[in-house]
Amino acid sequence: QVQLVESGGGLAQAGGSLRLSCAASGTTFSITRMGWYRQAPGKERELVAGISSGGIPNYADSVKGRFAISRDNARNTVNLQMNSLKPEDTAVYYCFARRGVLNPYWGQGTQVTVSS
Repeated sequence: QVQLVESGGGLAQAGGSLRLSCAASGTTFSITRMGWYRQAPGKERELVAGISSGGIPNYADSVKGRFAISRDNARNTVNLQMNSLKPEDTAVYYCFARRGVLNPYWGQGTQVTVSS
């Protein structure tokens, strides 16, 4: 089992920045991929950014150039630096961790609200 605890998020103005952090505990040695999804009201959950154990990131087109994901394998943490925020970034952000092809583990979610 893997437990994920998120921190950060909150309220920001358009053009501002926020930073999300996620710490994994439990059976962390087998975690391969970590990252963030988000879900806005009335919309499906979508991938925001992911990062492999080797540090290779991938991003949704909507956040490329604005968001940066990073990972500390020694501390089992993943961070998401969100810059140039837009109102459409408003959503609940969920940290995830995968162990190979197994179903992902999820954090409890943290609210990000961007005002115009």
